[in-house]
Amino acid sequence: MYKVIVFAGTTEGYDLCRYLSRNQIPVLACVATEYGSRSVEENPFLKVQAARLTQEEMEKLFEEIRPEMVLDATHPYAAEVTKNIHTACENAGIVYQRVLREEGDSGDQENAVYVDSPEAAVEYLKNTEGNILLTTGSKELGKFTALPGYQERLYARVLSLPSVMTACASYGLEGKHLIGMQGPFSRELNAAMLRQYDCRYLVTKDSGKAGGFLEKAEAAMECQVQLVIIGRPLQEKGLSLKECRKMLGEHFGILEKPQVTLLGIGMGSRDTLTVQGQRALERADLLIGARRIADSVKLSHHQVLYEYRSDVIADYIHSHPEFAHVVVALSGDVGFYSGARKLLSLLGEDTEVICGISSVVYFMAKIGLSWDDAKIVSAHGRSCNLISLIRCFRKVFAILGTSDGVSQLARKLTDYGMGDVILYVGENLSYKNEKIFAAPAAKLTEYQGDPLSVICAYNENSVSRLETHGIPDEEFIRGKAPMTKEEVRTVSLSKLKLTEDSICYDVGAGTGSVSVEMALRAHQGIVYAIEKKEEAAELLLQNKKKFAADNLEIVHGMAPDALENLPVPTHAFIGGSSGNLREILQVLLEKNEHVRIVINCITLETISEALSAIREFAFEETEVVQLAASRAKEIGRYHLMMGENPVYMITCQK
Repeated sequence: MYKVIVFAGTTEGYDLCRYLSRNQIPVLACVATEYGSRSVEENPFLKVQAARLTQEEMEKLFEEIRPEMVLDATHPYAAEVTKNIHTACENAGIVYQRVLREEGDSGDQENAVYVDSPEAAVEYLKNTEGNILLTTGSKELGKFTALPGYQERLYARVLSLPSVMTACASYGLEGKHLIGMQGPFSRELNAAMLRQYDCRYLVTKDSGKAGGFLEKAEAAMECQVQLVIIGRPLQEKGLSLKECRKMLGEHFGILEKPQVTLLGIGMGSRDTLTVQGQRALERADLLIGARRIADSVKLSHHQVLYEYRSDVIADYIHSHPEFAHVVVALSGDVGFYSGARKLLSLLGEDTEVICGISSVVYFMAKIGLSWDDAKIVSAHGRSCNLISLIRCFRKVFAILGTSDGVSQLARKLTDYGMGDVILYVGENLSYKNEKIFAAPAAKLTEYQGDPLSVICAYNENSVSRLETHGIPDEEFIRGKAPMTKEEVRTVSLSKLKLTEDSICYDVGAGTGSVSVEMALRAHQGIVYAIEKKEEAAELLLQNKKKFAADNLEIVHGMAPDALENLPVPTHAFIGGSSGNLREILQVLLEKNEHVRIVINCITLETISEALSAIREFAFEETEVVQLAASRAKEIGRYHLMMGENPVYMITCQK
């Protein structure tokens, strides 16, 4: 038998019927007409009964079925029906629950005229001139025939049923003055009708959000039409749709998950919101997002949670099953540096994802550049070596995160000899105060802008990044400090096996040839060049600038003490240890037990010290390679091979 009887006929009633039957709770939907029965589809757990019931017939029905509860989700203006249902439940001893439609924001209509009844609306309109769009339905239409000239002034919008159309025609309303349509009606459609019929007044009941009141009110405001509101006949108490769903969920132990949509809203302005995204927002009853994002797309019927932390959002959704449709609004596109990735892992695979227009697509179109060959990154809240990227790519798009982000980047580019790089800057994209301009980096070193700006760096003189080690020795600025030669440097770095985001130490860096090559290979990581000699540290700085190795940090000091406050390394190259090799290895292993280390030794004593330390620390992977390189020296018309010092390379890792 049926556990719940729902007196429907409204959007809320149909929603509750579907909710209960979807969760296999047997429900009987009572509607007044055959037309109402077509608004909800029967299934094994839902039966629809179309008939107008008297109070006595209701009581008989309740006695036969003995439901656990009766939900009264009839129209806000069906006062007599509500009274009959309530009385019948009391007489039959059945739990009664009124389901209220959320009231429209009629109190916010400053210029609206409020009347108590259709008769009062007619009295008000008698003293006016101009056409009237009447949206109160066919039942009240006869009362408006008391309005002088109503056949010319009234444009009545009613349901497109033959019986309704016939009844309206009997009042003398025909042709263009009788509009047969079924809602819901959007603001745009309401506004189009007001303009089409040159209406000066719109008469409506406050039928709530589900009844389209807000859309009518917004259309009236847009068209500068006087809104005439017939107030509610009853001041009722009851549950909202969301509250009723929660109550039913608790009563029947329903654990239904809401439909969650992760929505990329584009730049933030409604102009960049997709049609699919707009539909998702119209369907949603809960909107979640950071305040700036949520406020830019929220609709009047939304309950809003201002939140951006993924774990908090997921917990809230899981603990509030009363919401049927939830939209989590995310800036830009859900696949472009978005919080969608983490949310998907927390919310599950059945989460709907709707893409938006990303800032890179919008901005690059605005400045007239293609983005298929651009390097795209974000420096907002993350480490990003923009200098290295701009050096090697002609076009680099980046999201910045601070008001001085443009000036900081411009100063670095200028310091590294790239002041002629053109910076395209975009701020407040898609908003009324949108700002887009371009200038050489050298002219933007003091610029202060919007924190969430984007840039596209255009470098006409970009150089291709080398895919292998082996910068010629003569390319480095050299002094009296020792330098690891090209062949040894190439083999040593190949043994080190760097990745693009490695955190590297170069202990005993000398002129910095190894440090620079490390920095260029690990271009999204960072390299710490530790050097005790002041002259060598100065050469390091010069080579850093020459190769625009912005991710190279020079540490002036003696190892292992100079290593103590540095971040955890993934790789370490030891070219000079000043007799502290064992202590250096100990510090490295304390920081990262799995650090990969390459040690270059020239003297036999250093080799002995290194092998002894390797045995002591029980490295699991050890390799020793001896490299002796020779270079040809031209003597007259002959070439004589001149040998470099043999070098022992020891690779070790736990």
